[in-house]
Amino acid sequence: MITLEALNGMPVSEFVAALAGVFEHSPWVGERTAPARPFASREHLLQTMLAIVAAASLAEQMALIRAHPQLGAVGRRKAQLTKASAREQKRAGLDACSDEEFAELRRLNSAYAEKFGFPFILFVRGHEPRSIIATCQSRLHNAAEVERRTALAEIGMIAAQRLAELVG
Repeated sequence: MITLEALNGMPVSEFVAALAGVFEHSPWVGERTAPARPFASREHLLQTMLAIVAAASLAEQMALIRAHPQLGAVGRRKAQLTKASAREQKRAGLDACSDEEFAELRRLNSAYAEKFGFPFILFVRGHEPRSIIATCQSRLHNAAEVERRTALAEIGMIAAQRLAELVG
């Protein structure tokens, strides 16, 4: 764990590196957050990061969304998971799906990506494979703009959890 005091005092490059895992493969969030230091609390840091994502261009937001892996990634795709993503997916039981669940999740992931142009993103804490499948099935009926906003909200929840695990 890193203290907030230590984060506030780090050079920009170290600050960005320390927060690299909070927003999947998107160091620009940390780079834009650094000038707002010092942060009075972890919540202040999180809210600043979320505001930066909200103010980002549509292209940047889409790149952030697309930087996330598919849920239930296996094989070569599993090797591309960050440690945080792998840990989160394992906690949700995605590494132990039945063959039927895995096939359904793969089918839904493909349908979702084809329809929206980005992966299905869900803050998986408190979920298990069946509830993840049901959520994806339900969200497939949404409009693209609704799903873009939903994906960003889910990313915000993922970031909050990751930050809570990282900053004491």
